[in-house]
Amino acid sequence: MLKVTWRNLLARKVRLMLSGFAIVLGVAFVAGTMIFTDAMGGAFDDIIEGSTADVEIGFAGAGDFDSAQDNRTMPASVVDDLEALPEVESVHPQNALQSIYIIGENGKVVGGNGPPGLAFNPTTATSLTGKPILVTAEGELPDGPNEVAIDVDAAEKAGYEVGDTVTLATSGTPPTMKVKLTGLVEFGSGGLNGATLTVFDTKFLQDTFFGGKDVYTSISLNAADGVSQEELAAAAQEVLPKDVVARTGDESVKKNKASLDEIMGFLKTFLLVFAGVALVVGIFLIINTFSILVAQRSRELALLRALGASRGQVNRSVITEALVVGLVGSTVGLGLGYLLALLLRFLFGRFGLDLGGAEFPVSGWTIFWSYAVGLVVTTIAAVLPAVRASRIPPMAALRDDVALPEATLRKRMIAGAVLVVLGAGGMIGGLAGSGTTGLVLIGAGILFILIGVALMSALLGRPLLSLFAVAYRRIFGSVGNLAAQNTLRNPRRTGATASALMIGLALMSMMSIFGSSASASTDATIGKSLTSQFIVSNAVGQPFSPDVARQIRKLPTVAGVAALRQAFPKVDGKVVYAVAVKAEDLRFAFRVPVASGSLDDLQPGTVAISANQAENLGLDIGDPVTLEFQAGEVTLKVVATFLDGGVVPGNYMVTPDTFVKGGMVPLDSMVFVTKKDDAETADLEAGIERITEDLPTVTVKDPEGFADEQKTQINQFLYMIYGLLGLSVIIAILGVVNTLSLSVIERTREVGLLRAVGLSRRQLRTMIRLESVVVAVFGALLGMVMGVVFGSTLVWALEDQGLTELSIPWGMLAIFVLASAVLGVLAAVFPARRAARLDVLKAIATE
Repeated sequence: MLKVTWRNLLARKVRLMLSGFAIVLGVAFVAGTMIFTDAMGGAFDDIIEGSTADVEIGFAGAGDFDSAQDNRTMPASVVDDLEALPEVESVHPQNALQSIYIIGENGKVVGGNGPPGLAFNPTTATSLTGKPILVTAEGELPDGPNEVAIDVDAAEKAGYEVGDTVTLATSGTPPTMKVKLTGLVEFGSGGLNGATLTVFDTKFLQDTFFGGKDVYTSISLNAADGVSQEELAAAAQEVLPKDVVARTGDESVKKNKASLDEIMGFLKTFLLVFAGVALVVGIFLIINTFSILVAQRSRELALLRALGASRGQVNRSVITEALVVGLVGSTVGLGLGYLLALLLRFLFGRFGLDLGGAEFPVSGWTIFWSYAVGLVVTTIAAVLPAVRASRIPPMAALRDDVALPEATLRKRMIAGAVLVVLGAGGMIGGLAGSGTTGLVLIGAGILFILIGVALMSALLGRPLLSLFAVAYRRIFGSVGNLAAQNTLRNPRRTGATASALMIGLALMSMMSIFGSSASASTDATIGKSLTSQFIVSNAVGQPFSPDVARQIRKLPTVAGVAALRQAFPKVDGKVVYAVAVKAEDLRFAFRVPVASGSLDDLQPGTVAISANQAENLGLDIGDPVTLEFQAGEVTLKVVATFLDGGVVPGNYMVTPDTFVKGGMVPLDSMVFVTKKDDAETADLEAGIERITEDLPTVTVKDPEGFADEQKTQINQFLYMIYGLLGLSVIIAILGVVNTLSLSVIERTREVGLLRAVGLSRRQLRTMIRLESVVVAVFGALLGMVMGVVFGSTLVWALEDQGLTELSIPWGMLAIFVLASAVLGVLAAVFPARRAARLDVLKAIATE
């Protein structure tokens, strides 16, 4: 039996190759995700370890990997106290900023959108790696006012050389400055992953950004010989002011890596979800392939049973073939996954995350999961066909018309209907629920319905296939009639092939409805709520200098300005979105739909909360709520609740002093500008543009432009989702190719007879193309119908989160169906060509 199995594999290697390719793509997605996230995690680990000394001193919550810029500082006297300790070899006081951006000679921000613009004073500290934290690569470090050193990569991207005048966008006053470039520096650990580094003279940094005070945000210590990190930290803690903490380097690294792992875990899960979709579609393809192959080999398998092979041997033979396919597919997929990880590096680099200097390791876990996924998926997919094969009675070998025993369509219909009912119940329960639980129920309902419809597809497709038969007969005559009858001949095979395509297109249709509804809701919300004529917002994902708002307020055409700030504190251990704005300025920004209380009462020490948050936490007007910022807890009194889904970019609204208490440096995220009644809009715009023309870190737009900016972000997200789901569609199209190819082999004698009675090669190719189009369009229509249901349900479930408008992009859905038909034509190219090239006499003689 083992010899028979190997011979079958070699004889059918081309047929199995397309099934194996589904495994290749699925495993490549899994391996690529793991390799990329491991590389990203390693690159950030290097930065964390390479910037951490033996002991790090700072305020609790400040200076961590996920901390915002902190407003707390230590007096210089602390440095003197630490230098007097015998356990200390050297003390390295630091001032750190997170929003200092280098403007290149082309006038654009270096670093793209997202990575921070870091700024420090010079340091000679040694990191845990034994290397200096900062290395001068060229020139010298700044030692006076209006001098800087920048990192080598930033200088190359910006087009600067030592001695040039560099333009910086700052978080202080003024928001831009011109400085002389005295040197180029490197992080001792290597790359910065897209962030930029600017080094100022210590005194100049204090004068410009810390009010001229001799203070520091943090201090790094290197231990004397023979002194451990723990001993150094304990000695330092004795002389530190209240709320200042000395942490060992190992402890700091561990905490920051934990924050990083949380971010990496989310990214990995996000990407692996789409890998899972691709693998599910691959299962459909493999089941279909092995079912057809087993059906074609039924007489052979029955003969083996007649010759003495047991059911177990036949079963193991089919599963062994699947394991070999999984093993080869996993091996190729692992290699392709490495290339996919490099592609992800390139794509993320377009958004500012530069991993050019990172190592891309293939870890043991990556290898394990790649082979585990590939082998498990192929084994699961082959079990059902193997069981069917083992049930072939030995006497079947004596008949010419061997048929494989299959479960009745009625049983499949009943099982599918039960799953659809359960799925519908889950979706209804999700709509009745709220928050994460509701969305989980909807997700589970979608999964159940997809599987249920896939089981029912053999019967669901009959009406549509009959309609195609009528249309084909009228348009293509007898050739069209043959094509339609061929698809109706084996409805389960047609349904299974179409189901694979259905899954990908259902999810793509759902996401297109979500995106279209989000865009429509954005337009509606901004149209109803925004009261300002212009909005100034950050263009690099980071806050900007409050001096911009101060300058705009001085314009003679301005009636009022609302400066809005953002932070991410925790409430009951969960991250929330908080905005800070002066209550009296709200009217210059937007209308807030109040549910209870009054925003007039929003004063220092109070908070307005979204209605959903208030309900989830059981809060009423007058109740206290505690927000946990990086500097500690701030308890506030609830004075109002507002409806979710408006233009307020958060679910907690406080006054600016709350952020200051929380340790946040006062930096703006958005500035809303309202003109005077007698002022011209064009004059106001010109005035704002003059203030911001040298500041590429911000953009100025009117309400329509602001809405377009939000919709652009939605569309970018959608395109990414389409790209990730596109892999499952590719696998589904491979399924169509595979099914048609195997169908042609199965119908070799029939094809020969058709050619013998006068069917031309061109007509034969047309017949197979028409079959492919039927399968592709059937899958696309099933996917589109379910996508509309899923998408509409998702929008209704998120109505309280701002998706107030249901918009179904019928044009986009029609494009999906038409594209599927085109892909169906392309999928038929190889099978049709092979069928047309068959020798007529040999085909007729085929058993």
